[in-house]
Amino acid sequence: MNKEEFIKAVDLIVKEKGIDRELVFEAMELALATAYKKNFDSLTNSKIMINRETGEIKVYSYLTVVPDDTEDIDLDLEISLTDARKIDKKLNVGDTIDTEVTPKDFGRVAASTAKQVIVQKMREAERNSIVNEYGDKQDELLIGTVELEDVDNYFINIGRINGILPKKECIPGEKIEMGKQIKVYVTKVDGSGKNMFILLSRNHYGFLKRLFESEIPELSDGSVLLYSVARDAGSRSKVAVYSERSNIDPIGACIGEKGSRIARIIEEVHGEKIDVVKYDKEPEIFIANALQPAKNLHVIITDPKKQECTVVADSDNFSLAIGKKGQNARLASKLTHYKIDIKTVEQAAELGINFKD
Repeated sequence: MNKEEFIKAVDLIVKEKGIDRELVFEAMELALATAYKKNFDSLTNSKIMINRETGEIKVYSYLTVVPDDTEDIDLDLEISLTDARKIDKKLNVGDTIDTEVTPKDFGRVAASTAKQVIVQKMREAERNSIVNEYGDKQDELLIGTVELEDVDNYFINIGRINGILPKKECIPGEKIEMGKQIKVYVTKVDGSGKNMFILLSRNHYGFLKRLFESEIPELSDGSVLLYSVARDAGSRSKVAVYSERSNIDPIGACIGEKGSRIARIIEEVHGEKIDVVKYDKEPEIFIANALQPAKNLHVIITDPKKQECTVVADSDNFSLAIGKKGQNARLASKLTHYKIDIKTVEQAAELGINFKD
């Protein structure tokens, strides 16, 4: 690499990678100083100067000017003020006297070192650029292409980097095909290591939340608000929505005309059942809504601080409220953040719980 090629290489990475030009030169000078000391057994203070315009590289040894009364002056590193002013009357304590000591064959070492620094700076710039681009993508929904697979993971190309989709984070029963474009939810972004690490999921409740936001315009513009999501991926989920505008039906907005909007979401999650329920600031109403399809429920808040409640269901709705293997009650509890204890009318009576129809 000659001087002209060197300058062109520096200017190219400055332009393409957005690196500060002076930082490249400073890094180069530091690396060359180390190379000089390593290859030429330098025992004196030395520094490298690179001409920013021509690319010419020179090596200098220098002596630091010290006060005349300094004891034990190191003649290899220092020079007294009196002796220094015999060379240049303008010199003061702390200044340096530079002497060029560029070795004849230093160009070979310089070329090799310069190439290494340029490659290193390009890698650093590429990494920093990726960190800047993806650093704020956590909890976001991305579209990527399935590129690779190993025993435990799929590797999803999401642009300039591959994210990792663990197979345990896929929707149960779904088949992921190589080369296929899929939607993924970013659960973790870690740029602290040598390489950026992006962890993905398709069974996280956040995945369903972002799907709703991408498919329902009213959620995007804020006319409908999403309160919470509870999910058993691949089986059933519950989504609580509401609106602060009286003229908007939040559930209808999510379902869409003839179920068109919810159908697109259900297709993406491979037939997972989704209950869209209305959030209410009154916990009794919200809990009853969350336990749908069960109806005619009587909700009693037993401990507001601990968020505990008892729900009384008649014989026709008791099993519906609990759901298969307790799924409906479990999802409703996650959705409302309340511990829900479901009782039959008879059980409630035995406990002294009375209510009126």
